[in-house]
Amino acid sequence: MKRMVGCGFMFMFLLLLVSAKAAVTCDEAITSLLPCLPYLIGTNNDPAPTCCIAVKSLNDQASTTPIRRDLCYCFQNAAKSFHVNPEKAKSLPDLCHVQVPVPIDPNVDCSKIQ
Repeated sequence: MKRMVGCGFMFMFLLLLVSAKAAVTCDEAITSLLPCLPYLIGTNNDPAPTCCIAVKSLNDQASTTPIRRDLCYCFQNAAKSFHVNPEKAKSLPDLCHVQVPVPIDPNVDCSKIQ
């Protein structure tokens, strides 16, 4: 019986660790989207396949309101730093065939994102 309780506790602990790690950090998000940079700054006409894979993966990870808000602020700051073309950023989800719950717009109010 002790062994079953111990295994159950370990399983719950591992589940908690996995769910705690589910939140993507700003640095992780920016790093994952680096393959998109040539498209976003205008040196490439189309996003690379690895860019679209990253967009989909990141969209899947942005599963809660706090994560989406954090990423919104993150991307607003990063877009300024990397001199991202706003029109290219807006077109990225459609080109990658990904529906994003947050408008891609430098003027979006991140605090209102659900």
